[in-house]
Amino acid sequence: MPDGITVVKCGGAAGVDPAAVCAAVAAESAAGRRPVLVHGASAETTALAGRLGVRLRELTGPGGEVSRHTDAAALEVLVLALAGRVKPALVAEFGRLGVPAAGLTGLDAGLLRARRSTTVRAVVDGREVVVRDDHSGRLTRVDPTLPRLLLDAGLLPVVSPPALGEDGAPVNVNADRVAAALAVSLRAERLVLLTAAPGVLADPYDERSVRRDYRLPPRGVADPAVGGGMTVKLLAARQALEGGVPEVLIADGRSGDAVRQALAGTAGTRIALTDPTDLR
Repeated sequence: MPDGITVVKCGGAAGVDPAAVCAAVAAESAAGRRPVLVHGASAETTALAGRLGVRLRELTGPGGEVSRHTDAAALEVLVLALAGRVKPALVAEFGRLGVPAAGLTGLDAGLLRARRSTTVRAVVDGREVVVRDDHSGRLTRVDPTLPRLLLDAGLLPVVSPPALGEDGAPVNVNADRVAAALAVSLRAERLVLLTAAPGVLADPYDERSVRRDYRLPPRGVADPAVGGGMTVKLLAARQALEGGVPEVLIADGRSGDAVRQALAGTAGTRIALTDPTDLR
């Protein structure tokens, strides 16, 4: 049975307010609930790469999902950004708010295991190509032992990629998918994916068109109104719901009020699986 755990994913894109997210998550913890924070570092990775002179590229998959091209140099910058910049700042902010937190990457105690993709298919100029130097992959296993020990000790786990590859080397994995897999493994009551948008939009150019509820289309069916980073979030939402997480929300992480409302379940978009009756 669920035991009060909420997994919150704080997007690493510019616009998401980490301090506001920490304040809202700290309030959840102070109220006796058991949050787990998962984070990315996309904006910090871009900024750090610029300072170090490392060129970053993105890959667009055949299904429209967008991911960073993680060659060896990009992987090094990513790990520095996640474990050396973003995570310490989040843990320090929780400490300032009086909430003891512990930072983890997927490398710690084998928390996240992944299989590196030997080839990655991407669409470039309308043509599908094969990329062979990518150090990203898919999660194969999540071990919730360490996060549970921290939660039971009254600590707030702060989790991020990379994962541990089969060869013992770090593998970049999508943080939204990490949050979904962790929510499933912890039997969380809710997964909240915070991003730089108020939720899933009916019109991607109009933030006032946020959908309060969104039913995922059947597998293999694309929604023309959804694209870019939201595609990956909906994949993560499907993964969590199919894994037994009762509630998944995609919500705004740009202000404290928006985050508090999302954690209260009164803002953002509530995601649901396809109703079998819709297919008849």
